Amino acid sequence: MNFKIKNISLKQPAKVAILFVLMGVLNSCYSFSQGGALKDEKTIQINEFPNNAPLVNPALSQQFSTDIQNRFLQRTTLKGTKENPDILVEGEITDYTITPTTISSTTQNNPSGGVIQQAQNKLMITVKVHYENKVNVEASFDRTYTDEAVFNSNLSQSDIESQQVKVVTERIINKIFNDIVANW
Repeated sequence: MNFKIKNISLKQPAKVAILFVLMGVLNSCYSFSQGGALKDEKTIQINEFPNNAPLVNPALSQQFSTDIQNRFLQRTTLKGTKENPDILVEGEITDYTITPTTISSTTQNNPSGGVIQQAQNKLMITVKVHYENKVNVEASFDRTYTDEAVFNSNLSQSDIESQQVKVVTERIINKIFNDIVANW
């Protein structure tokens, strides 16, 4: 937002005072805090998310659990605890699939003049979440979150696990975080 305030000098105290009052009112109407939904909650416990998907990525459970714990502990004022938390977040990874989405042509020349599409795969991860808020019980929920990433089929398994899994889990964690903290 770019704007200029013209014709106001310190010699015009009434205009300066009105300007500061307006800025104070606007600031009180729109401010950032720990989160819209979390006010009285002080502690959080995030249990490990076991990987119960038919196709198991051996590092996914630990990485997802660590990433979601870090998100809440770094971006809120909540303190981690193992005993009697105000908030409990737990769940499981229920699906982890890699499926082909497009098939490539072995022909280099495309007679129609269009672009030849490379073969692509889709990674999809589904996480079931149980959120329990002991301070605000009606905010508690059980939800399932799914996200995906499409990538070239020539990526190796280690590239998929280091790059694409990170993208998908980051999106899922964003959704969970927003549903709990921002209450969008």
